[in-house]
Amino acid sequence: MRKALIAVIILVCLPGCTFNFPLFPGPGPLQEAQVDGSGKAKVLLIEISGVINSQEKEGFRPAPSMIASIKEQLTRAAKDESIKAIVLRINTPGGTVTASDIIYHELKTFKAARKIPIVASIMDLGTSGGYYIAAAADAVLAHPSSVTGSIGVIMLTVNAKGLLEKIGVEATAVTSGPRKDMGSPFRTMTAEERAIFQGLIDSFYQRFLTIVQEGRSNLQMEQIKRLADGRIYTGEQAKAAGLVDEIGYLDDAVALAKKKAGLTEARVVTYQRPGEYSNNVYSRLLTPGGLAALVDLDVTSFVRGGTPQFMYLWMP
Repeated sequence: MRKALIAVIILVCLPGCTFNFPLFPGPGPLQEAQVDGSGKAKVLLIEISGVINSQEKEGFRPAPSMIASIKEQLTRAAKDESIKAIVLRINTPGGTVTASDIIYHELKTFKAARKIPIVASIMDLGTSGGYYIAAAADAVLAHPSSVTGSIGVIMLTVNAKGLLEKIGVEATAVTSGPRKDMGSPFRTMTAEERAIFQGLIDSFYQRFLTIVQEGRSNLQMEQIKRLADGRIYTGEQAKAAGLVDEIGYLDDAVALAKKKAGLTEARVVTYQRPGEYSNNVYSRLLTPGGLAALVDLDVTSFVRGGTPQFMYLWMP
């Protein structure tokens, strides 16, 4: 009788209850996976792929932002004395100015603390912010078919004033000053406002040039300026111009990293989340279902809401 009463109470209470069981749990801690080589020493492979930004990945499989992920990997690597070198596998058109600079800063800070070599390997794309990040490396390799360069800054904004006039909509902003809504998509930019934006772009551009000069001691500033008009280069053209050190593949980058670290043998390792899988140096991290994480090239996210952003990005 008592059990029956309890069962009735449970049935009465259940309709008012909700149960929260996450179908897609958040990312777990990093785990080390060996993808090549042998020996006690390790070469860590870090992937920099997709548009560089500080946005966390949402959806079925949420993930930390690129900045947070790279910081997490570097923090773990800093505690592992057996890691003797890092290879950056770069495949990105670039991204926001600040995100690119933060990743560059984190790599430089790590290198200063651990004093181990970093080699950058440019895959399909290593343009703009991708090249900015590569400047933190001790050597930069490009594939024969790589595209790199695009040294410069871009700010994309939208002017919807004409469209709004056609459909009879007027947007009004009440501001504390005449420049408070500069860059608004609802009105035409004035010459004075364009000059202000240009000043900011010139400042970010100058920093880009300085970063390139620090990473390319073989080039004088005047040479860099001639190369940094925004154009892109093939791997061969970049090598001829002095923007990369060698033409080679990812295994060549690993071999160079080992050489710079004074190693005759080493295990190539990567960090991955529980449920992800990689079995060689070219593997993208795979989900249990076998689907690779897609490269997110949704550059329209940079102008959503009409808010302009400053970008080290090749965006033809």
